[in-house]
Formats: sequence, structure tokens, C-alpha cells
Amino acid sequence: MSIISIGEILWDVFETERHLGGAPLNVAAHARRLGEAVAFISAVGRDELGEEAVERCVQLGLDTTFIARTDAAPTGTVDVFLTDGQPDFTINRPAAYDYPILNDGDLSAIRAMRPTWVYFGTLNQLSSNAREVVRSVLRAFPSVPHFYDINLRKNSYTAELVFELLQDATVLKINDEEIEVVRGMTGMSAEGLEQTAEALAAAFGLESVCITRGAEGCSIWRTGEWVECPGIPVTVADAVGAGDAFSAGLMHALTCSPKDTLEAAELANRLGALVASRSGAVPEWTHIDLDQVGHPKHN
Repeated sequence: MSIISIGEILWDVFETERHLGGAPLNVAAHARRLGEAVAFISAVGRDELGEEAVERCVQLGLDTTFIARTDAAPTGTVDVFLTDGQPDFTINRPAAYDYPILNDGDLSAIRAMRPTWVYFGTLNQLSSNAREVVRSVLRAFPSVPHFYDINLRKNSYTAELVFELLQDATVLKINDEEIEVVRGMTGMSAEGLEQTAEALAAAFGLESVCITRGAEGCSIWRTGEWVECPGIPVTVADAVGAGDAFSAGLMHALTCSPKDTLEAAELANRLGALVASRSGAVPEWTHIDLDQVGHPKHN
């Protein structure tokens, strides 16, 4: 099993520390820890933060072959402010991740991995260069499921771009606030999460729509099936990266048990809860830790 993850690599800069992040990087790191082979496609600047980012990727077990080095912009950073554990972001642009590079040889190497998922988001695709790289990957793997993690960030999307990306997607992952934004963009009259998910699937040819609801868990519409999976109570350290861990868990679980939507949702919920209970977007965790989420510890 293998995942292609395309998009931003950046530093989440908190008041007293910084952590490597960016949703596609976070997804890649968590997927790798779940045992997936990962091709992570991005770019860093030729600067100290870029070198540190690549070193950290190596520590996370990621292949850095497809992380380009560019002089076009500095390595990406985001200033993160936490309120009651929930993040607010200031995204600093331009950033190196707007300038990924992928040639025919790279695509051949990725093709040899026989990927089972292509993961992409919205943020870096405001860049025409990044958008073309994503298009080239989607064209190269038309029969592989395309997982669109919408991740709407202030001043980092347009309705036109979102509609275009929805048409590229097989699976949409969206939170309960973002789905209201998209409903407003489309002018849909559907009421309720299930009806809205079904309407989005019909409008854009989606096979699945996964709606994350924070502490309430998630809901998934999948080819006519509607599944609701309750959240797992944890003490939240910070929520940065929890949704990305959820995405990695969902893709992994749907590959392992493609017919069991509820089982996939449960594993994704557990991984998201585990990451939310720890500081940083890619905290250390083990499979034992994951198995224990939601279960009492015994001495």
C-alpha cells in the first residue's frame, strides 16, 4: 500500500516553539507510521529552515526524493495562535511549497510504487505552478482514488478553485464548518449533513464525503451509505494536525478494509484523538498508543 501526498511543507510557529507541519506533510508522516509507503511531493527554500525541514522528514522516515529545493521563495511558515486549544493561523506567503518540481522520471518512479491513494488539499494550489504539478499527478493516476482534504484557510482559496478541485476528487474530507462555507458557495438548498453530503456527491461525482465534527466524531456518506461515528473523549493539548492524522487513518483503513466504512471511521477517529491529545502536528506515537485510545489503562 502506498500514498502520494502533494502540497505544503511548512513550520508551525507557536509563541515559544516551532513544529514542522503542513497538512500534506502531516498526512505523509502519519501514513508512514501506519506502515504505508509514501511519496511526498513539495518544496523547501534554500535556507536554514529548509535544511532543517528535510532533516526532520528523514527523522520521520519519509523519502525526501520529491522535496524540491528552490530559490523562488523561502521555506513556508505559519504563525499559530491557540485559543482554548483551537488553532488560528497567519499564513506567510509567498512560500517555497508554491514551487514544487516533478519531471517525467519522478512520475515513473512514483508509478513503480503502485500508489493506492493520491492526497491533495487547497492551500498551495493558489499557485499556478503547484496546481499544474497536482494536475500532472492526477492525470498520471486516473484510476487511483483522489482524496481531497479541503482545509479552507483564510485568504487561501477561491470558490472557482474549490469547485475545480472537487471535480478532481473521489473522496472529500471536510469539517462541519467548512461544509457550510461550501454549501454557501454552491447555493445548495439541502438541509442537514447527510443531505448536504449527498448533494455534494451528486454535484461533483464524489464517491464519498467525510465530515469531521471535532469532539463529536465524524459522519461519512459513501455511495449511498450514511455512517455516524462518535468522538473519543481526550484531553486536548492542541488540535493542530488532528484532522491530518484522521485523513491518514481513514485512507489506511479504507485500504485495509475497503467494505467496512464504520471500522475505517473508528480507526481514523482514534488516530485523530491521539494526536489532539499531544502537542504538535506530528507528535511521537506508537501502534500500542493507538490501540489504547478510548480504552482504560490497566496497571
